[in-house]
Amino acid sequence: MIGHCECHRSRHFVKSVGRFVAFFILVCGLHAGDGLAQSSSSNNPPSATSKGEAVEYGAVSSKAYQPTAYPLDDVGGFTIGPVIPTLAGAPHLFGDWYGIQPWLLKHGVFLNLALNEEYVGNITGGKTRSNVLAGQVAGELDIDWQRLAGVEGLWTHMLVINGHGRSFSLNSGDSVTNPEQIYGARGNVVAHLVEMYADKSFFNKRVIVSVGDIPTGSFFSYDYTACFFMNVSVCSNWAPGKYNPGGRDWPSGNVGGVLKIRPTQQTYIEGGIFLVSPHAYNGGISGWAIAQDGMDKVTSQVEIGWMPEFGKHKLRGNYKIGYWYDNSRYPNLYEDIHGNSFQATGQPRRYEAGMSVAWFMFNQMLVRNGEGLTNGLIIEGGAGYAQGNLVAMRDREWVGFVESGTPWHRPNDAMGIMFQHYDMSRTVSLQQESSLALGLPFMSNQWGPVYGIQNWENAYEAFYSINLAPATNLMADFQYMQHPGATTTFKDIAILGGQFTTNF
Repeated sequence: MIGHCECHRSRHFVKSVGRFVAFFILVCGLHAGDGLAQSSSSNNPPSATSKGEAVEYGAVSSKAYQPTAYPLDDVGGFTIGPVIPTLAGAPHLFGDWYGIQPWLLKHGVFLNLALNEEYVGNITGGKTRSNVLAGQVAGELDIDWQRLAGVEGLWTHMLVINGHGRSFSLNSGDSVTNPEQIYGARGNVVAHLVEMYADKSFFNKRVIVSVGDIPTGSFFSYDYTACFFMNVSVCSNWAPGKYNPGGRDWPSGNVGGVLKIRPTQQTYIEGGIFLVSPHAYNGGISGWAIAQDGMDKVTSQVEIGWMPEFGKHKLRGNYKIGYWYDNSRYPNLYEDIHGNSFQATGQPRRYEAGMSVAWFMFNQMLVRNGEGLTNGLIIEGGAGYAQGNLVAMRDREWVGFVESGTPWHRPNDAMGIMFQHYDMSRTVSLQQESSLALGLPFMSNQWGPVYGIQNWENAYEAFYSINLAPATNLMADFQYMQHPGATTTFKDIAILGGQFTTNF
């Protein structure tokens, strides 16, 4: 029976992917051939380093030192997307702040304020018809201490946010995925702490050490193209990994450190060790309670990455594979101490030591439209796995395409489509079957309330983002959730949404 269930899920997944890819090829084939003939300004946030002063990897330059917002921004290490403010001399709605920004950059101070407002509502399906407005203001301060005080290779970073609104999933009945990037968890505070850490580079950026309160997804399983999409399952790193205590990400930080080594310009290997918080929120509801009690377990993460550039047009790719292990003890979702249903027997639940999570992710530019890291047609995708006897979502797969607006003379516009498939674990399904047989309410899990026996869910998304002004975009978004909440309890959900973002 279990084998039949898994085969049935696989057929649904393969059919859905096939339809999705065929549709995109039909649409993008109409204009992709013209892409290489176009050229325009970069969609990539400009570096504070002028073009004439770029330093070759592994070389020593005699030219004056120029700050760049992160030690790795020459290989795409800086953040891109509306949730995390763009840095590195990125454009601002209010220009140079009447001369303030040039003075700050001259002294190695990168200050950025960003606004993200989102509105979503379902036009059909789900638990109930609903609409939600949510948003946040984010402020980030990054200091290059080499420019400010002559300390070579030292950076500090701090990011705080003020958010409002609530999760649309609470109303839609779909807690497996959320169509919003901003969905709560910011705390009822003026400034919720997201990150506060330091970087120190050695051997001309071949070795970088980062220590502090760090969102793990800013270093591991990170994709700078993913936050073009509103659905939070892939922004900025992937579910289910980021919803487990050992890998919590934005807007939470984990106390720990990361060692990144670059054997070549296009490869890296990194490892990190983070304390695991047993509390519902890392750092408390405000994020500032960094020294929480009970943090006596650790998660160890490792990732290997390859960042090639193909052909004369330098078609950039990013390929990464990673794994993390959390040595904490977690309750089995179904079994008691004797291997039977803990709900049926009333015996204590079985606790198991160690949780494993693994992933493979990639993005690859297929057609270049002009200069810039994201100025072209890009495919992105990946697969992630979490230990199903401890985690309600066992695996997730996704594939998407993003295209810049250069071919139709709108270089700062973007459009994209994405398909995501979610499989819930067989163990959590057994728990829910036991609840149903015993007449008990379904138990909530890491993803929230449960409304039926969970199996699988598909999510489809399409967006178009219009550039309104410098660093300011308005995005129209459509999402369709098949089997919302990974059950058949509610009808499929069609969602319309919009997102307004700007860097002040």
